[in-house]
Amino acid sequence: MRIALFQGTPSPLDVPGNLQRLRHQAHLAAERGAQLLVCPEMFLSGYNIGLAQAERLAEAEDGPSAMEVVEIAQAHRIAIVYGYPERAEDGAIYNSVQLIDAHGSSLCNYRKTHLFGELDRAMFSAGADHFPVVELQGWKLGLLICYDIEFPENARRLALAGAELILVPTANMVPYDFVCQVTVRSRAQENQCYLVYANYCGAEDEIQYCGQSSIIGPDGSLLAMAGRDECLLLADLEHDRLMRAREAFPYLTDLRQELNWRRG
Repeated sequence: MRIALFQGTPSPLDVPGNLQRLRHQAHLAAERGAQLLVCPEMFLSGYNIGLAQAERLAEAEDGPSAMEVVEIAQAHRIAIVYGYPERAEDGAIYNSVQLIDAHGSSLCNYRKTHLFGELDRAMFSAGADHFPVVELQGWKLGLLICYDIEFPENARRLALAGAELILVPTANMVPYDFVCQVTVRSRAQENQCYLVYANYCGAEDEIQYCGQSSIIGPDGSLLAMAGRDECLLLADLEHDRLMRAREAFPYLTDLRQELNWRRG
């Protein structure tokens, strides 16, 4: 499977403009043979927008913006992962990402479980214990959002549930470059999973994003990595490479879960 990752500057509070950007990037990615496009955290609304704007822009997972993403995916025959503020049926607001396949079906909606500082906590409720693994183009994949990947338990539970690919829309900022350069590579290697880390570049008010989005192999190798400017990254995923990594580092089969997950 060929994956595309869009690293761009945030465009806060401009949902129509961001949907248009998504349409353009989907067109470019599909032209280059990609079957999946991954965009950053809170892509439709911007990330550093505050509670009042998050509440104003929040939509249901099947709301009007989702329906436009469905149309984009169908028009370009490409699956899309995008971040957005979600309004749940009970009125709670979540930092969410949704996966729409090339036929326009929603395969997965994931709510960020580990909120980052007051910036997240002032806007969002924390997601519940729901870490789905779904299938796309013959690949089993899971979703995390930004800070979630910095907790090794999250990636490990997805890997143990069968995930071969972990998609991580993010809004990582200076001075946390270490996460872009080291942490995400470690998460891929220690779980023998492909990992896609889709970040912003540029600034959003006082936040300076650090770019350095990447597509990482199951042995921790960099298949593609961005600098600090806007770009579209592409890489090809191969099951053979995944199998070789799991033979070389059989952590998942050798893990003694009765010891590692024991309480007390």
